[in-house]
Amino acid sequence: MSANNGFDVHVLVFARAPVPGKVKTRLAVAIGDDRAAALHADLLQRAVATAVAAGLGSVTLCCTPDVNHPCFEQAASAYGIALTNQKGADLGERMYRSLTTALAGAAAAIVIGCDCPFIDTTYLGEAAAFLAGRHTQVVIGPAVDGGYVLLGGSRLHPSLFEDVPWGGDRVLAVTRNRLEALGWSWRELAPLHDIDRPEDIALLKNRPHR
Repeated sequence: MSANNGFDVHVLVFARAPVPGKVKTRLAVAIGDDRAAALHADLLQRAVATAVAAGLGSVTLCCTPDVNHPCFEQAASAYGIALTNQKGADLGERMYRSLTTALAGAAAAIVIGCDCPFIDTTYLGEAAAFLAGRHTQVVIGPAVDGGYVLLGGSRLHPSLFEDVPWGGDRVLAVTRNRLEALGWSWRELAPLHDIDRPEDIALLKNRPHR
């Protein structure tokens, strides 16, 4: 049973293995590969802990390049969650496949990454509450940089994930345009910061408790 009045929401946490030189490369310019990877590992554990603490439904850690990194195994053991491999040619296809699979067994599904430590249980609960309403099919958590930190839906369409300029500042705008073209209703949460660049490190002191 979920904490959202029985409305079951499957939360997916998308994560890359915290291998030095492979994650947080823009941050690594300022703090080095090892510290950047350690920060990524910390953010990964925090994202999983928050998703579980929200109590919305099942939580799955969607891993790349595979599920075998010790950090993934530690999260699965500590929080009793499932691990799965991300599958697809790009981020959009991987998210669409994972969300579609999750929707087969839940009323709605939400995907978050590990770059935003400002997502807390309240934020996830707000997303779930919107999706539980009759008139909201998709919910978005905008990122300050023009992307998004959360996407969820009670239904999904492949056009929301195809030919999107991932990693750029037009992701949110493109997603809004696609939703308008579909004629779907959606709600947006408060914009939040990602931790991607050296200047973002100072924001970490303001991250909330779950």
